[in-house]
Amino acid sequence: MAKESMKARERKRVKTVAKYAEKRKALKEAGDFEGLQKLPKNASPIRMHNRCKLTGRPKGYMRQFGLSRVTFREMANQGLIPGVTKASW
Repeated sequence: MAKESMKARERKRVKTVAKYAEKRKALKEAGDFEGLQKLPKNASPIRMHNRCKLTGRPKGYMRQFGLSRVTFREMANQGLIPGVTKASW
């Protein structure tokens, strides 16, 4: 499980990116790179991390399912993910 403070920090980054998305787009189209530098660092979508939706784990993230590899394996073994069979892991 990820620390609650880390999950809260990530939620804050998501809100900041959404808040400045239109402004970033307009500045990029205009070529105003000095204006881009004046925006907050966390306004860039590059600074967001993918995290598991259930546990908040940042590593081993599987984008197609939105889960970490550990959670994916547990759910697949329980039969909660349709179309996934245990082959040889």
